[in-house]
Amino acid sequence: MEQQRIFGDFHTILSEGHVWKIGGFPLPDGTFWEYREPDAVVIVRNGILYVRAPLSRQHNQIQILDNAKHMYYSVDSVEVPEEGEVSFELQIRARSQNTTPGDLYDGYVSLNLLDFTTGAALDFFAGNDKYASVFGILPFPGVEVPPSDKTRYFCIFKEDTNFKPREFNTYKITYNRANDEAVFYLNGVEIRREQNIPMKLNQFTIALGIMTEKDLSPQGSVSVHGQTVIAEWSPVTVTTTGN
Repeated sequence: MEQQRIFGDFHTILSEGHVWKIGGFPLPDGTFWEYREPDAVVIVRNGILYVRAPLSRQHNQIQILDNAKHMYYSVDSVEVPEEGEVSFELQIRARSQNTTPGDLYDGYVSLNLLDFTTGAALDFFAGNDKYASVFGILPFPGVEVPPSDKTRYFCIFKEDTNFKPREFNTYKITYNRANDEAVFYLNGVEIRREQNIPMKLNQFTIALGIMTEKDLSPQGSVSVHGQTVIAEWSPVTVTTTGN
């Protein structure tokens, strides 16, 4: 049996906690690190969420907190069926100013599927002239990643340029729990298949983000140098098949 749900309703974006909320993580000192750019301009028009953000947020100690600059989490998570599969599909347009040409990680727009029960992430990143599919098991703050006799934490990026730069492209990720498999599609074409995922994923929080991915230096963050990222997202269609 197939079930479908649309995560959109972007007209409620300012009512944080209704459909979407600002992302982030709790810190050991009891505070909460928000992925919120203070000068971001947010526009909802024709069902599309538009965010223009001059980048300013940095964290000098924790890489994951430095990476995401402005990000929304879905309030509801999507449960993964024991059998069958779940898919997430949307359109993204990414444009940026003052980012380094050819360097996707200097400023990009993201779809992140985050399983906070395992630390798993299935993502698409889109920039001015390049995109990437991403699979990782990450040490999210406050998340207990199950022990492993293999590599416990990792993130594998696969970049390419075979998309429509600075225009809307259609991105889709499917996950099959029984087969331990995730498949990435760009504009209806399979571009990556991850098999033998080392753990069973349980649920996904949908995240829509503006991000960088610049390794922390011994002196701290080096991710901000005057870039502006312009993101546009369509609603996310979630389709579940099986039990």
